[in-house]
Amino acid sequence: MTDATWAAHHRDPAWTCPAPAPEVLAFHRALPGYAPTRLVDLPDLARALGVAHVVAKDESDRLGLPAFKALGASWAVHRAVLGRTAERAAATSLTLVTATDGNHGRAVARFARTLGHRAHVVVPDGVHAAAVQAIADEGATVTAVAGSYDDAVAEAARFAAADPGGAVLIQDTAWEGYEDVPRWIVDGYSTLFAEVDDQLAAAGLPGADVVLVPTGVGSLLQAALAHYRSDRAAPGTAVVSVEPVTAACVLASVAAGRPVAVETGTTIMAGLNCGTMSTLAWPYVGPGLDASVAVTDAAAARAARDLHDLGVPAGPCGAAPLAALRAICGADDAAHRRAHLGLAPGSTVVLVVTEGADANPQTDDQTDDQADDQTDGPEPR
Repeated sequence: MTDATWAAHHRDPAWTCPAPAPEVLAFHRALPGYAPTRLVDLPDLARALGVAHVVAKDESDRLGLPAFKALGASWAVHRAVLGRTAERAAATSLTLVTATDGNHGRAVARFARTLGHRAHVVVPDGVHAAAVQAIADEGATVTAVAGSYDDAVAEAARFAAADPGGAVLIQDTAWEGYEDVPRWIVDGYSTLFAEVDDQLAAAGLPGADVVLVPTGVGSLLQAALAHYRSDRAAPGTAVVSVEPVTAACVLASVAAGRPVAVETGTTIMAGLNCGTMSTLAWPYVGPGLDASVAVTDAAAARAARDLHDLGVPAGPCGAAPLAALRAICGADDAAHRRAHLGLAPGSTVVLVVTEGADANPQTDDQTDDQADDQTDGPEPR
Protein backbone atom coordinates (compact mmCIF):
# COMPACT_ATOMS: atom_id res chain seq x y z
CA MET A 1 0.00 0.00 0.00
CA THR A 2 1.37 3.44 -0.94
CA ASP A 3 1.26 6.34 1.45
CA ALA A 4 -1.51 8.26 -0.34
CA THR A 5 -3.95 8.43 -3.21
CA TRP A 6 -4.49 11.62 -5.19
CA ALA A 7 -7.41 12.86 -7.30
CA ALA A 8 -7.08 16.20 -9.06
CA HIS A 9 -10.31 18.09 -9.60
CA HIS A 10 -10.89 20.90 -12.08
CA ARG A 11 -13.21 23.27 -10.28
CA ASP A 12 -15.28 25.98 -11.92
CA PRO A 13 -13.21 29.17 -11.46
CA ALA A 14 -16.29 31.34 -11.97
CA TRP A 15 -18.36 29.62 -9.25
CA THR A 16 -19.08 31.55 -6.07
CA CYS A 17 -21.47 31.13 -3.16
CA PRO A 18 -22.94 33.42 -0.48
CA ALA A 19 -20.56 34.35 2.32
CA PRO A 20 -21.16 32.80 5.77
CA ALA A 21 -23.44 34.79 8.06
CA PRO A 22 -21.49 37.28 10.22
CA GLU A 23 -23.63 36.63 13.30
CA VAL A 24 -21.93 33.25 13.80
CA LEU A 25 -18.55 34.81 14.56
CA ALA A 26 -20.25 37.32 16.87
CA PHE A 27 -21.98 34.45 18.71
CA HIS A 28 -18.72 32.60 19.27
CA ARG A 29 -16.90 35.72 20.41
CA ALA A 30 -19.59 36.18 23.09
CA LEU A 31 -19.18 32.67 24.54
CA PRO A 32 -17.38 32.35 27.88
CA GLY A 33 -13.77 31.36 27.32
CA TYR A 34 -13.71 32.20 23.61
CA ALA A 35 -10.35 33.02 22.07
CA PRO A 36 -9.02 32.38 18.56
CA THR A 37 -6.99 29.18 18.41
CA ARG A 38 -3.30 29.42 17.52
CA LEU A 39 -1.93 29.74 14.02
CA VAL A 40 1.55 28.23 14.32
CA ASP A 41 4.32 29.06 11.85
CA LEU A 42 6.37 25.98 10.88
CA PRO A 43 9.40 27.31 8.98
CA ASP A 44 11.37 24.04 9.01
CA LEU A 45 8.51 22.26 7.23
CA ALA A 46 8.18 25.11 4.76
CA ARG A 47 11.87 24.84 3.83
CA ALA A 48 11.68 21.05 3.50
CA LEU A 49 8.60 21.24 1.28
CA GLY A 50 9.77 24.12 -0.90
CA VAL A 51 7.22 26.81 0.03
CA ALA A 52 7.43 30.15 1.82
CA HIS A 53 5.18 29.36 4.78
CA VAL A 54 3.49 26.33 6.31
CA VAL A 55 1.16 27.28 9.16
CA ALA A 56 -0.93 25.03 11.38
CA LYS A 57 -4.35 26.09 12.68
CA ASP A 58 -4.14 24.34 16.05
CA GLU A 59 -7.60 23.26 17.27
CA SER A 60 -6.31 21.29 20.27
CA ASP A 61 -8.00 23.71 22.69
CA ARG A 62 -11.24 25.14 21.33
CA LEU A 63 -13.62 26.50 23.98
CA GLY A 64 -12.16 24.07 26.50
CA LEU A 65 -12.51 21.03 24.22
CA PRO A 66 -9.73 19.32 22.24
CA ALA A 67 -11.18 19.76 18.75
CA PHE A 68 -12.81 22.20 16.35
CA LYS A 69 -16.21 20.49 16.70
CA ALA A 70 -17.16 22.89 19.51
CA LEU A 71 -17.71 25.60 16.88
CA GLY A 72 -20.41 23.75 14.95
CA ALA A 73 -22.02 22.10 17.95
CA SER A 74 -22.35 25.31 19.95
CA TRP A 75 -24.06 27.22 17.13
CA ALA A 76 -26.32 24.32 16.12
CA VAL A 77 -27.38 23.58 19.70
CA HIS A 78 -28.08 27.28 20.22
CA ARG A 79 -30.25 27.47 17.09
CA ALA A 80 -32.03 24.17 17.70
CA VAL A 81 -32.82 24.87 21.34
CA LEU A 82 -34.07 28.37 20.53
CA GLY A 83 -36.36 26.96 17.88
CA ARG A 84 -37.72 24.15 20.01
CA THR A 85 -38.34 26.25 23.11
CA ALA A 86 -40.13 28.83 20.95
CA GLU A 87 -42.39 26.06 19.64
CA ARG A 88 -43.08 24.74 23.12
CA ALA A 89 -43.34 28.20 24.71
CA ALA A 90 -41.36 26.87 27.67
CA ALA A 91 -37.76 26.00 28.45
CA THR A 92 -38.56 22.32 29.08
CA SER A 93 -35.53 20.07 29.24
CA LEU A 94 -34.74 18.41 25.93
CA THR A 95 -32.64 15.40 24.95
CA LEU A 96 -30.07 16.30 22.30
CA VAL A 97 -29.22 13.21 20.26
CA THR A 98 -26.28 12.59 17.96
CA ALA A 99 -23.96 9.96 16.53
CA THR A 100 -20.23 10.51 16.71
CA ASP A 101 -16.73 9.17 16.22
CA GLY A 102 -15.80 11.13 19.35
CA ASN A 103 -15.33 14.89 19.14
CA HIS A 104 -18.72 16.00 17.82
CA GLY A 105 -20.60 13.95 20.42
CA ARG A 106 -18.52 15.33 23.25
CA ALA A 107 -19.15 18.88 22.05
CA VAL A 108 -22.91 18.32 21.78
CA ALA A 109 -22.93 16.81 25.28
CA ARG A 110 -20.96 19.78 26.66
CA PHE A 111 -23.31 22.41 25.26
CA ALA A 112 -26.41 20.41 26.14
CA ARG A 113 -25.24 20.29 29.76
CA THR A 114 -24.33 23.99 29.73
CA LEU A 115 -27.88 24.86 28.67
CA GLY A 116 -29.52 22.48 31.14
CA HIS A 117 -30.49 19.77 28.66
CA ARG A 118 -29.73 16.06 28.40
CA ALA A 119 -27.61 14.35 25.71
CA HIS A 120 -27.78 10.87 24.19
CA VAL A 121 -24.77 10.00 22.06
CA VAL A 122 -24.44 6.94 19.81
CA VAL A 123 -20.95 5.66 18.96
CA PRO A 124 -19.91 3.05 16.36
CA ASP A 125 -17.21 0.39 16.55
CA GLY A 126 -13.65 1.66 16.73
CA VAL A 127 -14.08 4.69 18.99
CA HIS A 128 -11.38 4.66 21.67
CA ALA A 129 -12.59 3.92 25.19
CA ALA A 130 -11.08 7.16 26.47
CA ALA A 131 -13.07 9.16 23.91
CA VAL A 132 -16.27 7.36 24.95
CA GLN A 133 -15.51 8.08 28.61
CA ALA A 134 -14.93 11.76 27.83
CA ILE A 135 -18.43 11.93 26.33
CA ALA A 136 -19.93 10.22 29.36
CA ASP A 137 -18.04 12.60 31.64
CA GLU A 138 -19.97 15.46 30.02
CA GLY A 139 -23.13 13.90 31.44
CA ALA A 140 -24.31 12.16 28.28
CA THR A 141 -25.92 8.75 27.97
CA VAL A 142 -23.71 6.79 25.55
CA THR A 143 -24.99 3.91 23.42
CA ALA A 144 -22.55 1.78 21.41
CA VAL A 145 -23.70 0.08 18.21
CA ALA A 146 -21.96 -2.69 16.30
CA GLY A 147 -21.18 -1.34 12.88
CA SER A 148 -19.97 1.75 11.06
CA TYR A 149 -20.42 5.46 11.58
CA ASP A 150 -23.32 5.36 9.11
CA ASP A 151 -24.96 2.70 11.29
CA ALA A 152 -24.56 4.94 14.34
CA VAL A 153 -26.13 7.88 12.48
CA ALA A 154 -29.11 5.74 11.55
CA GLU A 155 -29.55 4.61 15.16
CA ALA A 156 -29.37 8.18 16.49
CA ALA A 157 -31.97 9.29 13.95
CA ARG A 158 -34.28 6.44 15.00
CA PHE A 159 -33.90 7.31 18.68
CA ALA A 160 -34.71 10.99 18.10
CA ALA A 161 -37.69 10.16 15.86
CA ALA A 162 -39.16 7.97 18.61
CA ASP A 163 -39.53 11.04 20.87
CA PRO A 164 -40.43 13.95 18.59
CA GLY A 165 -41.66 16.08 21.47
CA GLY A 166 -38.62 15.79 23.70
CA ALA A 167 -35.64 14.81 21.52
CA VAL A 168 -33.70 16.87 18.98
CA LEU A 169 -31.23 15.34 16.55
CA ILE A 170 -27.98 17.38 16.33
CA GLN A 171 -26.21 15.53 13.54
CA ASP A 172 -23.27 16.87 11.55
CA THR A 173 -24.22 15.22 8.28
CA ALA A 174 -27.24 15.84 6.08
CA TRP A 175 -29.62 13.66 4.09
CA GLU A 176 -32.86 14.30 2.25
CA GLY A 177 -35.32 15.82 4.70
CA TYR A 178 -32.67 16.58 7.35
CA GLU A 179 -30.69 19.66 6.44
CA ASP A 180 -31.32 22.58 8.82
CA VAL A 181 -29.17 21.38 11.75
CA PRO A 182 -26.25 20.20 9.55
CA ARG A 183 -26.32 23.58 7.81
CA TRP A 184 -26.08 25.35 11.19
CA ILE A 185 -23.11 23.14 12.08
CA VAL A 186 -21.35 24.09 8.85
CA ASP A 187 -22.11 27.74 9.56
CA GLY A 188 -20.51 27.30 12.99
CA TYR A 189 -17.27 26.10 11.44
CA SER A 190 -16.97 29.35 9.46
CA THR A 191 -15.41 31.01 12.52
CA LEU A 192 -12.26 28.90 12.11
CA PHE A 193 -11.56 30.24 8.62
CA ALA A 194 -12.41 33.83 9.55
CA GLU A 195 -9.79 33.55 12.29
CA VAL A 196 -7.21 32.22 9.81
CA ASP A 197 -7.74 35.25 7.57
CA ASP A 198 -7.27 37.64 10.49
CA GLN A 199 -4.19 35.79 11.77
CA LEU A 200 -2.49 35.68 8.38
CA ALA A 201 -3.14 39.39 7.93
CA ALA A 202 -1.70 40.09 11.40
CA ALA A 203 1.43 38.17 10.36
CA GLY A 204 1.78 40.34 7.28
CA LEU A 205 0.78 37.58 4.85
CA PRO A 206 -1.74 38.28 2.07
CA GLY A 207 -3.73 35.07 2.52
CA ALA A 208 -3.74 31.31 2.11
CA ASP A 209 -2.62 29.86 -1.22
CA VAL A 210 -3.41 26.21 -0.34
CA VAL A 211 -5.60 24.95 2.52
CA LEU A 212 -5.67 21.25 3.46
CA VAL A 213 -8.81 20.14 5.32
CA PRO A 214 -9.36 16.82 7.15
CA THR A 215 -12.60 15.41 5.77
CA GLY A 216 -15.12 12.92 7.12
CA VAL A 217 -18.68 13.52 5.89
CA GLY A 218 -17.54 16.81 4.37
CA SER A 219 -19.09 19.42 6.68
CA LEU A 220 -15.81 21.15 7.58
CA LEU A 221 -14.78 20.90 3.94
CA GLN A 222 -18.06 22.54 2.98
CA ALA A 223 -17.34 25.35 5.45
CA ALA A 224 -13.89 25.84 3.92
CA LEU A 225 -15.34 26.02 0.43
CA ALA A 226 -18.12 28.35 1.53
CA HIS A 227 -15.43 30.65 2.92
CA TYR A 228 -12.86 30.55 0.13
CA ARG A 229 -15.39 30.49 -2.73
CA SER A 230 -17.70 33.12 -1.29
CA ASP A 231 -18.59 36.21 -3.26
CA ARG A 232 -16.54 38.23 -0.76
CA ALA A 233 -13.36 36.12 -0.87
CA ALA A 234 -10.23 36.86 -2.84
CA PRO A 235 -9.89 34.30 -5.65
CA GLY A 236 -7.10 31.79 -5.96
CA THR A 237 -7.00 29.75 -2.76
CA ALA A 238 -6.73 26.03 -3.53
CA VAL A 239 -8.69 23.75 -1.17
CA VAL A 240 -7.68 20.10 -0.74
CA SER A 241 -9.68 17.43 1.12
CA VAL A 242 -7.76 14.86 3.19
CA GLU A 243 -9.17 11.43 4.16
CA PRO A 244 -8.00 8.00 5.32
CA VAL A 245 -7.41 5.54 2.48
CA THR A 246 -9.90 3.26 4.26
CA ALA A 247 -12.74 5.83 4.16
CA ALA A 248 -12.19 8.06 1.15
CA CYS A 249 -15.75 8.90 0.11
CA VAL A 250 -14.86 12.41 -1.11
CA LEU A 251 -11.97 11.16 -3.24
CA ALA A 252 -14.22 8.47 -4.72
CA SER A 253 -16.91 11.06 -5.40
CA VAL A 254 -14.46 13.45 -7.06
CA ALA A 255 -13.15 10.62 -9.26
CA ALA A 256 -16.71 9.58 -10.20
CA GLY A 257 -18.03 13.09 -10.69
CA ARG A 258 -20.97 12.42 -8.36
CA PRO A 259 -21.52 11.50 -4.69
CA VAL A 260 -20.31 7.95 -4.01
CA ALA A 261 -20.56 5.98 -0.75
CA VAL A 262 -17.70 3.64 0.17
CA GLU A 263 -17.28 0.84 2.67
CA THR A 264 -15.07 1.87 5.57
CA GLY A 265 -12.32 -0.06 7.30
CA THR A 266 -10.33 0.46 10.49
CA THR A 267 -8.22 3.58 10.94
CA ILE A 268 -6.51 5.54 13.69
CA MET A 269 -8.14 8.59 12.08
CA ALA A 270 -11.42 7.66 13.78
CA GLY A 271 -13.02 11.07 13.33
CA LEU A 272 -12.63 10.75 9.54
CA ASN A 273 -13.90 7.17 9.30
CA CYS A 274 -17.00 8.06 7.28
CA GLY A 275 -18.20 6.35 4.14
CA THR A 276 -21.00 8.68 3.01
CA MET A 277 -20.75 12.37 2.24
CA SER A 278 -23.28 14.86 3.60
CA THR A 279 -25.80 15.77 0.92
CA LEU A 280 -25.14 19.44 1.67
CA ALA A 281 -21.44 19.11 0.88
CA TRP A 282 -21.44 17.90 -2.73
CA PRO A 283 -22.95 21.12 -4.20
CA TYR A 284 -19.83 22.85 -2.84
CA VAL A 285 -17.32 20.07 -3.54
CA GLY A 286 -18.40 19.59 -7.15
CA PRO A 287 -17.72 23.13 -8.37
CA GLY A 288 -15.30 24.28 -5.68
CA LEU A 289 -12.73 21.63 -4.66
CA ASP A 290 -9.24 21.53 -6.20
CA ALA A 291 -8.02 18.06 -5.19
CA SER A 292 -8.53 15.16 -2.81
CA VAL A 293 -5.83 13.15 -1.04
CA ALA A 294 -6.27 9.94 0.96
CA VAL A 295 -3.47 9.01 3.37
CA THR A 296 -2.52 5.89 5.32
CA ASP A 297 -2.46 5.54 9.07
CA ALA A 298 1.33 5.21 9.00
CA ALA A 299 1.70 8.57 7.25
CA ALA A 300 -0.76 10.24 9.65
CA ALA A 301 0.97 8.75 12.70
CA ARG A 302 4.36 10.00 11.52
CA ALA A 303 2.90 13.45 10.83
CA ALA A 304 1.39 13.54 14.32
CA ARG A 305 4.75 12.72 15.91
CA ASP A 306 6.51 15.37 13.84
CA LEU A 307 3.93 18.04 14.64
CA HIS A 308 4.21 17.18 18.33
CA ASP A 309 7.97 17.71 18.11
CA LEU A 310 7.27 21.12 16.55
CA GLY A 311 4.96 22.12 19.39
CA VAL A 312 1.61 21.29 17.79
CA PRO A 313 -0.15 18.50 19.78
CA ALA A 314 -2.03 16.95 16.86
CA GLY A 315 -4.09 13.79 16.89
CA PRO A 316 -4.14 11.52 13.82
CA CYS A 317 -7.03 13.35 12.13
CA GLY A 318 -5.43 16.72 12.75
CA ALA A 319 -2.08 15.52 11.43
CA ALA A 320 -3.54 14.12 8.21
CA PRO A 321 -3.08 17.42 6.27
CA LEU A 322 0.68 17.30 6.85
CA ALA A 323 0.73 13.70 5.60
CA ALA A 324 -1.20 14.83 2.52
CA LEU A 325 1.09 17.81 1.87
CA ARG A 326 4.12 15.51 2.04
CA ALA A 327 2.42 13.14 -0.39
CA ILE A 328 1.78 16.01 -2.80
CA CYS A 329 5.35 17.32 -2.64
CA GLY A 330 7.05 13.91 -2.53
CA ALA A 331 5.18 12.10 -5.31
CA ASP A 332 6.82 11.05 -8.56
CA ASP A 333 4.51 13.54 -10.30
CA ALA A 334 5.00 16.25 -7.67
CA ALA A 335 5.60 18.95 -10.29
CA HIS A 336 2.22 18.20 -11.85
CA ARG A 337 0.44 18.18 -8.49
CA ARG A 338 2.09 21.42 -7.38
CA ALA A 339 1.21 23.10 -10.66
CA HIS A 340 -2.40 21.97 -10.39
CA LEU A 341 -2.67 23.58 -6.94
CA GLY A 342 -0.59 26.65 -7.78
CA LEU A 343 1.88 25.56 -5.10
CA ALA A 344 5.00 27.67 -5.66
CA PRO A 345 8.13 28.69 -3.70
CA GLY A 346 6.31 31.81 -2.48
CA SER A 347 3.15 30.02 -1.34
CA THR A 348 1.51 29.99 2.08
CA VAL A 349 0.01 26.63 3.05
CA VAL A 350 -2.53 26.21 5.86
CA LEU A 351 -2.82 22.85 7.64
CA VAL A 352 -6.16 22.65 9.45
CA VAL A 353 -5.15 20.64 12.54
CA THR A 354 -8.65 19.76 13.66
CA GLU A 355 -7.91 17.94 16.91
CA GLY A 356 -5.35 17.61 19.65
CA ALA A 357 -3.65 14.41 20.73
CA ASP A 358 -6.10 14.03 23.62
CA ALA A 359 -9.16 14.10 21.37
CA ASN A 360 -8.71 10.66 19.85
CA PRO A 361 -6.20 8.78 22.00
CA GLN A 362 -4.10 6.05 20.42
CA THR A 363 -1.87 3.66 22.29
CA ASP A 364 1.75 3.34 21.24
CA ASP A 365 1.04 -0.25 20.23
CA GLN A 366 -1.74 0.85 17.88
CA THR A 367 0.35 3.44 16.07
CA ASP A 368 3.37 1.17 15.90
CA ASP A 369 1.24 -1.66 14.50
CA GLN A 370 -0.18 0.66 11.86
CA ALA A 371 3.29 1.83 10.88
CA ASP A 372 4.53 -1.75 10.63
CA ASP A 373 1.57 -2.82 8.49
CA GLN A 374 1.81 -0.03 5.92
CA THR A 375 4.58 1.25 3.69
CA ASP A 376 5.18 4.89 2.98
CA GLY A 377 6.17 6.46 -0.29
CA PRO A 378 8.51 9.46 -0.68
CA GLU A 379 8.15 11.89 2.20
CA PRO A 380 10.28 15.08 2.26
CA ARG A 381 11.32 16.11 5.75
